[in-house]
Amino acid sequence: MDLSDRVSIICRAIRRAILEQALAPGDKLPEDTLGERFGVSRTIARHALGQLASEGLVELRRNRIALVATPSFEEARDEFDIRRELERLVVRALCGQLTARQLEELTAHVTGEEKARGGPEANSIRLATEFHVKLAEMTGKPTLTRYVREIAYRSSLSLATFGRPHSPDCAISEHRAVIEALAAGDADRAAALMAEHLDQVATRAFLKAPPSRGDLMDILAPYAEAERSGVGARAGREAGDTARPRNRRHAAE
Repeated sequence: MDLSDRVSIICRAIRRAILEQALAPGDKLPEDTLGERFGVSRTIARHALGQLASEGLVELRRNRIALVATPSFEEARDEFDIRRELERLVVRALCGQLTARQLEELTAHVTGEEKARGGPEANSIRLATEFHVKLAEMTGKPTLTRYVREIAYRSSLSLATFGRPHSPDCAISEHRAVIEALAAGDADRAAALMAEHLDQVATRAFLKAPPSRGDLMDILAPYAEAERSGVGARAGREAGDTARPRNRRHAAE
């Protein structure tokens, strides 16, 4: 097994672990641990991490520290905008070109998605992502396939970061509708269905963008005021406590 094969094995394993949310954003990926787990050298593990970093799934930091990437909310929404345009190209390229066997393969995959209902949500996300990657691979266009694969994996990481639980039923029916349009050779309808599907996935899955937290000074202002008020109140109580014993002495005299 050559270097590229070993690197590919590690990359595929880590991608799947991310898709199934076994790895979460921010998780560390030490080279020595990866090397030991996969039976390879740290150099090979480093090559794999570099590949994953180029795909946006891993962040490489100083001192050779690698982490599962943590996308921002804005990046997450941008990814779905990019996916929408790329995957419209995919279905347009496939219309009128799919063989009966390929259509059967796509239908079987969606059947697998249906069977996964009721199980771990991570499995549903993985299967849904693989459906889109499978479509891209069927185009036979290496560049388009690579871009779709990378953005699909990256957006799955975003779902793990910002997503909320939701039923996969709608997504499954939308996948079936896309297959039907492809089988009918209706490129415009297939492209429209794919765009709507990805928009709906983003709408169903993503929570609203977190409100702006404002300037640090504004955030801390009420806490600072409360502390100042608390100090003043405590000082007043302490002064009163000091005065009361003295008054009692005077009264006794």
